[in-house]
Amino acid sequence: MYRYLELYYAFLKQRLKILLEYRVNFLIGALSTLLSQAASVTVIWIVMMHVPHISGWSYNEILLIYGLITIAKGVNHMFADNLWTLGRHYILNGTFDRLMVRPVNPLFHLLADRFCQDGVGTFVIGILIVIKSTFSLDFDWTLIRIIYISISVLSGSIIFFSLNLITSVSAFWIVDSVPITRIVFETHEFAKYPLDIYGKNVGLIFTLLLPYAFVSFYPAAYLLGRDVGMLAWGGPIVAGVLFCLGYYLWIFGLKHYTSTGS
Repeated sequence: MYRYLELYYAFLKQRLKILLEYRVNFLIGALSTLLSQAASVTVIWIVMMHVPHISGWSYNEILLIYGLITIAKGVNHMFADNLWTLGRHYILNGTFDRLMVRPVNPLFHLLADRFCQDGVGTFVIGILIVIKSTFSLDFDWTLIRIIYISISVLSGSIIFFSLNLITSVSAFWIVDSVPITRIVFETHEFAKYPLDIYGKNVGLIFTLLLPYAFVSFYPAAYLLGRDVGMLAWGGPIVAGVLFCLGYYLWIFGLKHYTSTGS
């Protein structure tokens, strides 16, 4: 484990050197992230100005849901965004062979190859949204709640990562996995809002099939004192199951990988 931490630190230093060479690109990326999140929050605010409560949820309560999933997405974006490039930038060009012959785990190498700075903006904005919403709700920041939020965010980022991994491994057979990954990933937009506003079938989908509800809705409901039963504690379990499934599919894909010969 210590060896891999040292290796990741070495990769990260090289990535930061590259970013410092192109500071304008870094600033543009950060600004675009800020504007994107600001636009989404503005849409929620405009809707809630006309409808103060949606299925019993207030504006700040919905912001808490939105903030939790944004933090988790930011963590995943920072450290695991390179999964999206597996097919287009590694397998298609034959550069994935480089990862296969080096004495480190290929998945670790893929993730460490690129730290995505845009995720930092998403992460920070998510934290600010959670702070704003909890402040407006007179939220009592107890140690237990802080630990719970930390565990929920970590579990949520693993859920994001695992779902992206499960879909990205299709690149070993179809090369370009981005369309499949995007279809699944973009559904997380539904989890930025209470499941109560959707039909029962939609709630089941985001609980059992694409469990983004464990990233946002169930943790937020628990923190707000709403009764969601044991689902409030399901995040770590779901994250563990999805991670094991994703890693199994990754190993299966590696066994069936054949170089393009590029």
